[in-house]
Amino acid sequence: MADIAVIIVTHNSHEVLPACMTALQQYGGRCRICIVDSGSDDASYLKEWARLPRISLLYLENVGFGRANNAGYQLCADRADYFVFLNPDALITRHTFATARKVIQKNPRVGCVGGRLLAYDFEKHKPLSTIDSTGIFRRWYGRWVDRGQGKEDQGQYDRIEPIPAACAAFLFCRKEMLEQVKFAGGEIFDPDFFLYKEDIELGLRIQKSRWQTLYVPEVKVYHGRGWQQRTDMSRTARLTAAANEILLYKKHPSPYMAWALLKYVLVRFFGI
Repeated sequence: MADIAVIIVTHNSHEVLPACMTALQQYGGRCRICIVDSGSDDASYLKEWARLPRISLLYLENVGFGRANNAGYQLCADRADYFVFLNPDALITRHTFATARKVIQKNPRVGCVGGRLLAYDFEKHKPLSTIDSTGIFRRWYGRWVDRGQGKEDQGQYDRIEPIPAACAAFLFCRKEMLEQVKFAGGEIFDPDFFLYKEDIELGLRIQKSRWQTLYVPEVKVYHGRGWQQRTDMSRTARLTAAANEILLYKKHPSPYMAWALLKYVLVRFFGI
């Protein structure tokens, strides 16, 4: 049995997956990799990976990010002690897995580790010095944000600390925790979330189960967020994210529902 299993959900990810896989081959050790394709227009770009050892491929219709990750987990749930949910546009670095595993092993109540995610430019094929995420936090009025996003990385956010949720581009998880927080049908991510906010929902569920999600700044990952969106986030995507925020507070009741409703109205009727 592999120590670590990595689940990667792809959807027309031919531009970014090679770099992700190269990083895993360099720094991932003997991890098992499960690639779940969620309805790519042409999935032939995945064939080259099917020939390699310790790699499994699963082809689905476009079922969404959460459902595809769930299928990957169910495929290899008995094959590892730790599971990494990794975006195809995320690149691990030399000590990513070793550091995350060491921290989680020393802290018996930590079920999930998130790292310092830094931006990556796939057009120029180079890492950037701006922060992508150091955990997901809720502002006083209810909006969820990736802490530090867009700021120059100057060593801030340098403390290991519990966080409400970690960005799903990289989640290093203890199997024991996943088995405890999963739904009755075996799903890790709530299948009602097609895309957006599923990582926050999981983080809230982890908190309620008395496990912790821990931010570890030494766990460094590069993330090319928005590589498919050459311009700003589309109105459809923003509307989906706003609707999912309402769904989030239906499942985890909170006064912050007022913010979610206001956001939805602003996006739908005013295009803000």
